[in-house]
Amino acid sequence: MSKFALLSASVQVAAHLRGDLIRGRWVDTMPGADRLAVELGVSRRTVEAAMKQLEREKLLHNQGRRQSRLISPLQGSGSRPMRVALLVWTPADRAWTHVVDLQHRLTEAGHVPFHTPKTLLELNMDVGRIAKMVGQTKADAWVVICASAEVLTWFARQKAPAFALFGGWRGLPIAAAGPDYRAAIEAGTRALLEIGHRRIAMLVRRQHRKPTMSQLANVFLSTLATYGIPASQYVLPDWEETPAGFQQCLTALFQVTPPTGLLVDEPELFAAAHHFLAARRLRVPQEVSLIFLGHERTFEWCAPTVTRVQQDFSQLLRGIVRWADNVSRGKPDLLQHGFPAKFIPGGTVAPPARH
Repeated sequence: MSKFALLSASVQVAAHLRGDLIRGRWVDTMPGADRLAVELGVSRRTVEAAMKQLEREKLLHNQGRRQSRLISPLQGSGSRPMRVALLVWTPADRAWTHVVDLQHRLTEAGHVPFHTPKTLLELNMDVGRIAKMVGQTKADAWVVICASAEVLTWFARQKAPAFALFGGWRGLPIAAAGPDYRAAIEAGTRALLEIGHRRIAMLVRRQHRKPTMSQLANVFLSTLATYGIPASQYVLPDWEETPAGFQQCLTALFQVTPPTGLLVDEPELFAAAHHFLAARRLRVPQEVSLIFLGHERTFEWCAPTVTRVQQDFSQLLRGIVRWADNVSRGKPDLLQHGFPAKFIPGGTVAPPARH
């Protein structure tokens, strides 16, 4: 499990000053520590520690006591700080633990990560709207999270390097990383099938269903097929990606032949499904078994534990930082990494109730 890193005041000030240097706020020399301390509302000691960090990064050159620090040119044979734009799937993802962790890691590596004005969901995963926003955004590199194959195809053709985290990157010439769900999804689906479940549905976002099905959805459907359960709107329902649309989907599923097992993606969808069942006095797992598809630290505190498919995000985040460092040195990097997800048995799965 990756550890949550709290940034010290000097690291935060260094990141702020680094961003100003990259944007060209100052020319030739750096303002003094006293002036910056007043401007930023921190102590002079904190500013000095931050500027020493920038010296180690070769962004500043110390000329000696009582002399202004020289600003080094950003171009060179070594690495350079980059403005890294983070384009996430939903606004809530900006506060996702692993996205925050990624920001910390990129900052510690000397880069300036920032979120785009709008997310993929707000742009409706529309290539034209995304292209317009990218053109208006000053960024040296992009990290694109949970984008469709169509969107990532467009990013792969652009001059600015991009890294695809999750989404439809397989088969595209773009640096990427994501979990390999095959073994874990098959194990989770079989865990339900082998104890008697036959009415099983997977609730996932549109990028897993359209325009082509993701690895996650394909493995789920193929595992059902081995038990004679055909693909249908029931087992992989389509729904409007709004809170109301998700509730309508659940209502339709439980109206006539309620499923006895649900595989649910993303924490907010899992919480909404669990609340839906509780409001109808359907007990988990006695009447409906639940499997969460993803990693959410909150669920590790639950009793009984949540049955889930889990990834090691620390490997994914390290891969992104390595990519950023390579790109900052002018070294092309199109490596793609698939890390195996694991099926974690828990207390939210039980044999279906017999009436």
